[in-house]
Amino acid sequence: MIAPDDVTASQTPIDQAMSAGIKVVLVDTTLNNPAGAVSQISSDNLAGGADAFAAVKQLVPAGGQVLVVNTKPGISTTDQRTTGFATAAKADSKYSYVGVQYDQDEASIAAQVTLASLQKNPGIVAIFATNLFSAEGAATGIRQAGKSGKVKIVGFDAEPDEITALQQGTVQALIAQSPYTIGTDAVDQAIDALTGKPTTAKIGTKFTIITTANLSSAASQAAIYKTSC
Repeated sequence: MIAPDDVTASQTPIDQAMSAGIKVVLVDTTLNNPAGAVSQISSDNLAGGADAFAAVKQLVPAGGQVLVVNTKPGISTTDQRTTGFATAAKADSKYSYVGVQYDQDEASIAAQVTLASLQKNPGIVAIFATNLFSAEGAATGIRQAGKSGKVKIVGFDAEPDEITALQQGTVQALIAQSPYTIGTDAVDQAIDALTGKPTTAKIGTKFTIITTANLSSAASQAAIYKTSC
């Protein structure tokens, strides 16, 4: 079971593993050519990006400019989240999509690109940050621009630190995946492959939008990522 960290660079070593007879289950991320993997298990990240825009619409119903702060190009999941968000934003005339900025998975760079974007596009009302470090850096950039509370942040995932950020008001909404289900499905598919049973080529899992308003609900509590079994 492996989560490729680049759709292109990870291709050759994973192909070599499959050529050697090793059963491969692609988990969370994928490859440009996933042929040969016994199963691909991940969230529908295009839908996750669209859900992030739905959260923006709840937070800022009047509309305005929106920005994505992403890690780096070439990662299937975050690329798809960006595409899903951008497509949904462009379809709503109340909002203007001003593009994506990359932070190389560094909060300090996320802060820099956020501050620069806010200076260039003063009409930005919300930022979709595709992971924890992007959200942390975006929050710093917003503070540096003197726009705390005025520019909303929708983050991705629901790790304990992100829940704390939600409670503290650093981010206003989180798009939670189903990592536990992804993990158990991956083990099930691996065992089926090793025992000669049929496998499912592609399995998608769902999302939960978490805000302070619904944080105490059963659905949100179930979606928060656990740090131990």
